[in-house]
Amino acid sequence: MGNLIFLLPVLLIAWLFWTQRRRQQQVRSAQDQIQVGEEISTTSGLLGTLVALDDEEGTIEVSPGVQLRFVRRAIVPRAQVGGPRAATPSQETETVDLDKHDDDQAPETKAE
Repeated sequence: MGNLIFLLPVLLIAWLFWTQRRRQQQVRSAQDQIQVGEEISTTSGLLGTLVALDDEEGTIEVSPGVQLRFVRRAIVPRAQVGGPRAATPSQETETVDLDKHDDDQAPETKAE
């Protein structure tokens, strides 16, 4: 019984290290398979399309004409992150033109 008390925490710690190593290998494998043109995410959550990739860094287009460079290790495939894919142009929400003012109408409130 005394050995079980010492063995259980050691097994738990070994299991935690093993699962972490497996997760790192999966991420590394997914990063090696990234190709230009794919939808990707960064480790910080930035979404975009990969437009250029070399051994050290990748360039991500986050909006038409807006490109950002990231270290390759920070780029993961969108499928690896999970969740729904980014909205296509036909699925985008209505955009609001902030420069357009309509002085005749009062702003709508939900307090009514």
